[in-house]
Amino acid sequence: MSWPSGQSWRRVPPSQGEVMRPYRKIPRSPWTVAAGAALAIVTAGAFSTLAGLLVGPLHEDLGWSRASIGLGSLVNMVVYGASAPFAAALMDRLGMRRVAVGALCLVGAGAGLATTMTAPWQFVLYWGVLVGLGTGATATTFAATVTERWFVARRGLVTGLLTAASVVGQFVFLPVLSWVIDTYSWRAAAAALALAAAGALPVVWAAVREPRKDPGRTEDTARPAGRTEGAARHALRTLARAARTGPFWLLAGTFAVCGASTNGVMWTHFAPAAHDHGMPVTVAASLLSLIGIFNVAGTVASGWLTDRADPRRLLAVYYALRGLTLLALPLLLTSAVDAPLVAFTVVFGLLDVATVPPTIALCRAHYGAGAPVVFGWVSAAHQVGAGAVAFAGGMARDTFGSYDPVWVGAGALCAGAALLALTVRRSGQAGRAALTPPVPATPRRSRALPASPPPCR
Repeated sequence: MSWPSGQSWRRVPPSQGEVMRPYRKIPRSPWTVAAGAALAIVTAGAFSTLAGLLVGPLHEDLGWSRASIGLGSLVNMVVYGASAPFAAALMDRLGMRRVAVGALCLVGAGAGLATTMTAPWQFVLYWGVLVGLGTGATATTFAATVTERWFVARRGLVTGLLTAASVVGQFVFLPVLSWVIDTYSWRAAAAALALAAAGALPVVWAAVREPRKDPGRTEDTARPAGRTEGAARHALRTLARAARTGPFWLLAGTFAVCGASTNGVMWTHFAPAAHDHGMPVTVAASLLSLIGIFNVAGTVASGWLTDRADPRRLLAVYYALRGLTLLALPLLLTSAVDAPLVAFTVVFGLLDVATVPPTIALCRAHYGAGAPVVFGWVSAAHQVGAGAVAFAGGMARDTFGSYDPVWVGAGALCAGAALLALTVRRSGQAGRAALTPPVPATPRRSRALPASPPPCR
């Protein structure tokens, strides 16, 4: 016997007769899923800040060279970027909850094992590989997948909120972890993060769900069809298809500039550049924390604007303004913190992560259901740009004796990215068709199918 779709069945008490009556389960709220995803993103984001705080303690406690410590950080950055598209593909196969919980297990295990380190290769393995895999799986691609499956009307806003969650994880934990290291030890800070990941596991497992198939739901709660191919093959196949479209290269190029002008120069070279002008490193770190605070407001506002404006124009404005701030920075750096420098930190903070919601929106417009995996590859370009410019910035400092050419070069890159953003096609039909295999036509039936029997009463 066929049962009506979208209904479950239960047996009523014997006093009412042995009959079967349908009932509908209460659907899980998309905001509950978003809250669980935000917790996972915040927890994983905290691991991104600890590596910078460990350089001095590891050098002093274990006698490691800064180059060997930097190798672990480099491996972490590369693995972080490379794992994002494969994690997005794995979510199509195993579901968001299993991948998110697995990622938290990886970062927790990496931090826990880090407390036992005695050799530099262990830092590369534990922090570079394990933590890199976990943080990459819960990065912005995770946020893109959650919004793709659970939201329609407020996708931009939710994308901004989940992206801001990563920033919150990085900067809320920063002073706490610094205090733990100064008061206790770096091992205590790593152990605290491992415990935080373990504490988040049950909450994320309970909150993060796949949308149920239900005729009453809209497309934001339609679970993607299961895939028969492996996650790695799916990620590589998606890359091959996307690489044949122009929007992919434009989005990857602009997002590579995003990484170059933020992680590559600001988060890597701002503190030493300020120190060159006589500013204490602790003061420069405080300015970076101020940038992080305004990151949250800028990202949420950008998500709200993405729901209402052309994402291409938003990206053009963001990159143009960011380029102007970077060009002005050499004129603002002094030994003291004055009003113009504070204004720079506020404006740069508002623009720092604001490019993420419009970039995800353009990936979604051009590549449809494949957008999370495509954005994973675009995020990999972000990390490549960040790593390349971080290295080039250090070389420029050694060659010219100043960071001024670095800021000017980064500003010029942002100007180019602003122009590239305007060249992205408005319609995404061509790009989406390139990723979506053709669906065979359904043969016409010569006679109508018999109707399903009515439910049992």
